Amino acid sequence: MRNEATREFVRDHRFDDVRKLALQTASRVDREVDIPWALNQIAGRQLAENKIPAWFQLEKIVYPPHLSLEQCSSEQTARYKAGLLSGTSFVDLTGGFGVDFAFISEKFHEAYYVEKQKELCEIAAINFQTLGLRSAHVITSDATEYLKKMSPVDVIFIDPSRRSTTGNKVFSIEDAEPDVLKIQDLLLEKAGSILIKFSPMLDISMALKQLKNVSEVHIVSLENECKELLFLLKKDFESEPLIVCVNLGKKNSQSGISFLQSQEKARQIGYTSEIEQYLYEPNSSLLKAGFYKGLTDLYPIRKLHPDSHLYSSNQFISDFPGRIFNVETCSSFNKKELKYFLQAIDKASVTVRNFPISVAELRKKLKIKEGGEIYLFATTLANGQHVLIRVRKCFFCCPTRTRT
Repeated sequence: MRNEATREFVRDHRFDDVRKLALQTASRVDREVDIPWALNQIAGRQLAENKIPAWFQLEKIVYPPHLSLEQCSSEQTARYKAGLLSGTSFVDLTGGFGVDFAFISEKFHEAYYVEKQKELCEIAAINFQTLGLRSAHVITSDATEYLKKMSPVDVIFIDPSRRSTTGNKVFSIEDAEPDVLKIQDLLLEKAGSILIKFSPMLDISMALKQLKNVSEVHIVSLENECKELLFLLKKDFESEPLIVCVNLGKKNSQSGISFLQSQEKARQIGYTSEIEQYLYEPNSSLLKAGFYKGLTDLYPIRKLHPDSHLYSSNQFISDFPGRIFNVETCSSFNKKELKYFLQAIDKASVTVRNFPISVAELRKKLKIKEGGEIYLFATTLANGQHVLIRVRKCFFCCPTRTRT
């Protein structure tokens, strides 16, 4: 922590616009107040208000440079990971800002935070003391080097860096640092359970071919935005992994569906070209997981096309895991019919599912702007017909129960 004058400056300006404040203080010469550090703390605390609300309440939390804070987990996703793990000893090999470590470590008697950046280690040591994490040990080390020397533990967590040496984002396992594929045998030797966090852009099927002993894959979304892919490896596990699709909502609500890929592939279902009273769009975790056919077993809905991933029903299903729309009308792309359909629509939210042109191209073709309460879905029905469906949103459902 800096001196009292700097801390007071942070307190006084904690709600200010950081960009304006930076301009106002650009020419300020102050031997007591560390302006650059203070500005970083103000920006960090403002970001933490929504991302890590439990830490936002603590004035003594120290925030890292913006990139580390931007890349760290949210409180909700960190708490979710903590719920997956248990044991006596735990190591986080890629500590970063320490959000995941802090929430997971509360489940263990001994917890080791490993991070190669000295500055982040210094920040972590301060914050863990502020948080009262008595089991936390901070170690400055490269992840792979520490892994080689460490004693076995119950659980290892690793979140490989997804940025190249030039700062560009990478998405494949082997391009991240460290390359988990090169050290996975050592990981399984040193822990009974290994939880690995990957980019939501990673191809799940490809990753399952590359990784060993995967017992579960968790696709975690936050308010319908896919945030994380979590692969849980278990020593000696050789069966088919369980795929878990989770959407975390407001006020700690949570919906989840679990399935086996073999069961989803084996299902035989029918498709429909009939658009009924309600249109259903699965949440982002289900779409990422490819859980399409199984939804028709869990809910009284019918799929519009094998590749459209939209569903219809005359029944309102309050606990459907995704967005629910009330269908107002639909149209083919016949010019006369489409002209009548678009009357009085100057703006709408447009989505395309299994459709030959992009949203931007369709918006240009229809001559409508973005926004408003009207939603338009352009898709393909089971009979191959391209249609435009006009709907109004009922609400986004995020029930607390889990279905398997």
